[in-house]
Parts: sequence; C-alpha cells; structure tokens
Amino acid sequence: MQYFHLSEIEWKEPISGFKVRFVHSENMTLAYWNIEAEASLPEHSHPHEQVTNVIEGEIELIVDGETKILGPGSVLVVPPDAVHSGKAVTNCRIIDVFYPIREDYR
Repeated sequence: MQYFHLSEIEWKEPISGFKVRFVHSENMTLAYWNIEAEASLPEHSHPHEQVTNVIEGEIELIVDGETKILGPGSVLVVPPDAVHSGKAVTNCRIIDVFYPIREDYR
C-alpha cells in the first residue's frame, strides 16, 4: 500500500501559471493542479490517456480542434496522442489522471 498526503508533496511549476503536485502509483500519475487565471497550456500531445477533473474554476480546453469550457464537476477524457491545449478562464483547481505513468513528470 502507498500513502500520500498532498501537503507533504513539493509544488512544481512546469509551465508558467500551472503549479502542480504529482502522485505516482504503480500504473498511473495523478496531477493536482492550481492554475492561475489566463495561464495558457501550449498545444501538445502525449501517448497517455488523460482524464481531466475540474474541481474549481473554469478552463477552456481544445482537443483535436474541438473547444470545451469546463467548470466544477466537468470531466473530460483526452485520448492518447490527441493534440490539445487550453487556457484558464479563472483560477482553477484540476485533477488530471494519466495512464500509464508519466515518467516525464517524476
């Protein structure tokens, strides 16, 4: 069994305005994001399936050319290799789950 407490995990800021704490299980990576309003996520893709869960705030995400505005309670599944980008409309708290593990986030 693995146990984590988020307060004990160091914040990272891989992109300006995107602060995150990562938790890695045997098969998945969980990313707990605090995102500043107006912060932009550049267009990118990765081989991982991604499930985005919006806890607070609003974010605009574009996946394979389709735009969605997500708010609290919204869940978006980003398929592997899908080109996606985004911009925080307001301050946001988001949990992303990636399968398999994001080795680049270790």
